[in-house]
Amino acid sequence: MKINKAHAYWQGNLKEGNGRMQFENSDTEFPFSFKSRFEDGVGANPEMLIGSAHAGCFSMAFSNILAGEGYKPVEVKTVASIKLDMVDGGFKITESHLDVVAEVEGIAEDTFQELATKAKENCPVSQALAAIKITMNAQLKK
Repeated sequence: MKINKAHAYWQGNLKEGNGRMQFENSDTEFPFSFKSRFEDGVGANPEMLIGSAHAGCFSMAFSNILAGEGYKPVEVKTVASIKLDMVDGGFKITESHLDVVAEVEGIAEDTFQELATKAKENCPVSQALAAIKITMNAQLKK
């Protein structure tokens, strides 16, 4: 299987320094700093990248599960909210919450919820995040 790489570069101390993150084979850089991570500063942070990975992985897994069950996923929109808390004197990622809105042709609500839960529990990023609480609100777009 493919090995994916991401790069990070940091300059300076925690509070006054800054850095950038980049995916290998991508021209896009994500600048980050103390303010973008712990305050309301402009820029990215590691939790945003984890959230985008979780949202993307879930969306792909859900679409695959739906298609495997004979449904046509028109679109799946997912927002992952990653919670960073102070725990025992240090920072810890404690939760990922998925807000999902999907348009799927010909599916009943209970089947939709069942398959969304299956995707939440089985996507590779959810499995990698198994040490934290993962919650979801899935809405079938009509």
